[in-house]
Amino acid sequence: MASVLEDPTLERHFKGHKDAVTCTDFNPNCKQLASGSVDKSLMIWNLAPKARAFRFVGHQDVITGVQFSPFGNLVATSSRDRTVRLWTPSMKGESTVFKAHTAAVRSVAFSQDGQRLVTASDDKSVKVWSVQRQCFIYSLSQHTNWVRCARFSPDGRLIASCGDDRTVRLWDTSTKHCINCFTDYAESATFVDFNSSGTCIASSGADHTLKIWDLRTNKLIQHYQVHSAGINSFSFHPSNNYLISGSSDSTVKILDLLEGRLIYTLHGHKGAVITVAFSRAGDLFASGGADSQVLMWRTNFDTKSYRDILQQHSRRSTPDPPPHVSDIHPRGPHLHHPKPRAIQISPTVADTQSTDPHVIELGQAGHNTTLFNGQTHSMPTQKATNCQHSNGLPASHMSSSRLEGWMEDESVGRAGATAGSQTGAGGGGRGWREEDEEGRAQTQPLEVRSGHPSSLDSTLRHIVQQLDILTQTVSVLEERLTLTEDKLKECLLNQSQILQDVRSSEERRRTDSEGTDGSPEDFS
Repeated sequence: MASVLEDPTLERHFKGHKDAVTCTDFNPNCKQLASGSVDKSLMIWNLAPKARAFRFVGHQDVITGVQFSPFGNLVATSSRDRTVRLWTPSMKGESTVFKAHTAAVRSVAFSQDGQRLVTASDDKSVKVWSVQRQCFIYSLSQHTNWVRCARFSPDGRLIASCGDDRTVRLWDTSTKHCINCFTDYAESATFVDFNSSGTCIASSGADHTLKIWDLRTNKLIQHYQVHSAGINSFSFHPSNNYLISGSSDSTVKILDLLEGRLIYTLHGHKGAVITVAFSRAGDLFASGGADSQVLMWRTNFDTKSYRDILQQHSRRSTPDPPPHVSDIHPRGPHLHHPKPRAIQISPTVADTQSTDPHVIELGQAGHNTTLFNGQTHSMPTQKATNCQHSNGLPASHMSSSRLEGWMEDESVGRAGATAGSQTGAGGGGRGWREEDEEGRAQTQPLEVRSGHPSSLDSTLRHIVQQLDILTQTVSVLEERLTLTEDKLKECLLNQSQILQDVRSSEERRRTDSEGTDGSPEDFS
């Protein structure tokens, strides 16, 4: 039998989160890996052996998205506490906080130049923010239910978004208009992203499918149905030849996009796989899930021919069902030779017994800067952690045992547009709202609990509610100001064009009159 080392190999596992891992991303410098969790913490793992790991504390609810900036000097996180944080991945543990939405924020992503952020939220909107000025720029608001994910194209000219209204939308960042809408999903669309060249987008769904569209023709070119449960996340290989996906069926699948087929199934996690991500170089990929672990794998499949892979799997017992492919990606030079045989499953990967890194807690002291659409307010980190949510609900918790059907737990939000609008920020997975006092004591060491909230607490909650209202008002005013500026620019352009036309007509008239006056003299 072929050696496990010839397959994608498990390099390391990272243990430090106290609840399910919901998001991962590699630093572009290939030296760090970031992960967010239901335990409300951001972990920065150093990939060097025996290096220390850092836990950043500050969010008041589940962290739903994480991404390094293109230069690796910032980490952005989104959370169900309705905020986005920009962290400096250093020992200081500093972060900038701003109120992003009026409901849970589901994803956050940088533009390729690192100047903008795009966020998706349960308030049915996609918003774009300036990283340098740390303020709101504009909003995209045609989704009719919760928005699960939004991403910039590599050139920054497009934004792709998807959500519980079962649509994938494509937006033009210059006109702010929705230029295309794909409606092929039977259930919620859970994740969306561009390939590295920006020619295609892929999206996954709770209906177990993964679809790829060619943006040059606006046609569906590939349709995979290789998972037996909802797909929570996927990632393109930088070469665009491969794609990895993580599902609630506890597996990671590796697809060969040029051949349009499944080549590996990995069984490293216990419970739902919630997040997967390739490194920028494509030599590594990470996966995280309900078992609170982050697994880091090395990609060996992109260096072998397809014939060699078939020979390695010749003695494996159980084949995967063949992928359903409606079309094949435009072909190019590739190592794999097409064969009609089905691909076999990789064996369950054993634990490498790598030592757990020493974790340093950050964010328990010092001050955070809170930005309410450009206005700066300073507050101690300890107090920010102790406050309850602005909606009056305590911080939430989801145990790993309830995460077997991670996407199914959020079916409350997928019941329809009406349900989504009614539940708003307070909806979502019921598993996230069940309380476990023992678990909370572990995952929230900074939280102060009291049976009877003091008058100071109620006053603070009231202030937070008023600030929420002010933030919403400012957001609406900023959107209207942006529209007004655009209209003024159009008016000025029209006026300048009219003036040019008037000047041109006057010059023509003057020229004609001079020619008329001079003709008799010439004749004489």
